[in-house]
Amino acid sequence: MLYLTENLKKYRTEKGLTQEDVAEALGITPQSVSRWERGECCPDILFLPALANLFEISVDMLIGMDVIRADETYYTIHQKANAAQHRGDYAAAAALYREALLVYPNRPDMMLGLAGALALGGKYADAIRWAEKGLVRSENEKQNATMRAALCFLYLRSGQLDKAHRAASRLPHARESREEILPLIAECRTPDLIDADLHRILLGEEK
Repeated sequence: MLYLTENLKKYRTEKGLTQEDVAEALGITPQSVSRWERGECCPDILFLPALANLFEISVDMLIGMDVIRADETYYTIHQKANAAQHRGDYAAAAALYREALLVYPNRPDMMLGLAGALALGGKYADAIRWAEKGLVRSENEKQNATMRAALCFLYLRSGQLDKAHRAASRLPHARESREEILPLIAECRTPDLIDADLHRILLGEEK
């Protein structure tokens, strides 16, 4: 019941109900409802159908199973796309992410996943567009660092040297660091080497 505490308050307030209203409907004290919402204790499982009915939602929504299932779905999409990329089927990975974005149009991880698949498939302009779009929305620092590093090479591959330098100078450290990437950009690398850099950044392996 990971999400139950926050959902009790969320759905109660969405219905315009007070803690007293909930308590009266269940035949308990308002203090009990208050303790549930503070996470000090959980309602007896027998109360869950009544609470869900009161809020006009399902029990699954009340306890957060919809969120848990959605997270599992996102993980499965990334897992399938990653497997496709590792076997070199970048078009299949991109198709998985495009399909996911029809259902979850505002998910930055799907945008960045699509950017990576497009980059590995040689669709550099589209990859840049999706990477820039996803980075504005994403709060996943590890994913952002990886995509910012990849974006340096995408800019370089697209002949946007100034953008590549600016992006590299803002990188942190390690594989996605400015110390690692700025010298590579300065080398005037060939397209094949830049593609290998993209593979190393996005898949953690040499092409």
